[in-house]
Amino acid sequence: MGLIKSKGNMYEFITHQWNPIKGRCWHDCSYCYMKKWGEQKPIRLDEKEFKTNLGSGNFIFICSGCDLFADGVKREWIIKTIKYANSFDNKYLYQTKNPFRMTNYLEFMERKKSVICITLETNKYYEEYMGNCPTPFKRYKAFRQIKGFKKYITIEPIMDFDLEIFADWIELCKPVQVNIGADSMRNNLPEPSYDKVLDLEEEFIKSGIKTHHKKNTKRLFKLLYEEIEKYKHL
Repeated sequence: MGLIKSKGNMYEFITHQWNPIKGRCWHDCSYCYMKKWGEQKPIRLDEKEFKTNLGSGNFIFICSGCDLFADGVKREWIIKTIKYANSFDNKYLYQTKNPFRMTNYLEFMERKKSVICITLETNKYYEEYMGNCPTPFKRYKAFRQIKGFKKYITIEPIMDFDLEIFADWIELCKPVQVNIGADSMRNNLPEPSYDKVLDLEEEFIKSGIKTHHKKNTKRLFKLLYEEIEKYKHL
């Protein structure tokens, strides 16, 4: 596949994706967008990907299709992937639901080129949706301990949360940016109310955290505007 130009529901700030690790992600979250492609083959390293010219001046999401730091991804695969990326002059997004394991590989990342990110959909633990990934609390706790890197947090798919607790967790992790996304696959997840999302964003503004909305949040806010219009006629 090589270097993939970003499109669709990917972050607007990401220019490309590169996926040297392929196959079924250990986390097995019920809402994973990869499930739309059907049953995945076992996790593996695609050696052909290491002939890819990653170019320069790009912002590349490393392993957008399978968590690089998930259990089941071999240590040597992770190190090889990071070192190969380092050999090109780009910025890289390393996003995971397993930040505790990520901490074992920070020494291999070039800090000027690397942005580290966790997926944190909520502060609540919805076991029926979250598969084998660490609980939100464990993710928050591990990510909070990481220092010296530019940090993002992605809330996608956003699920119902406890406002004060969730806002505090995110602020204590000290991200420079929070990305908010909705349930693209319409999995009937427990989504928060629209005003609750706005209240959460207000907390980020107070803390000086930049917020980025993914394209799929338009559905949430479209419904909010429809509700507002409905009540105007009462």
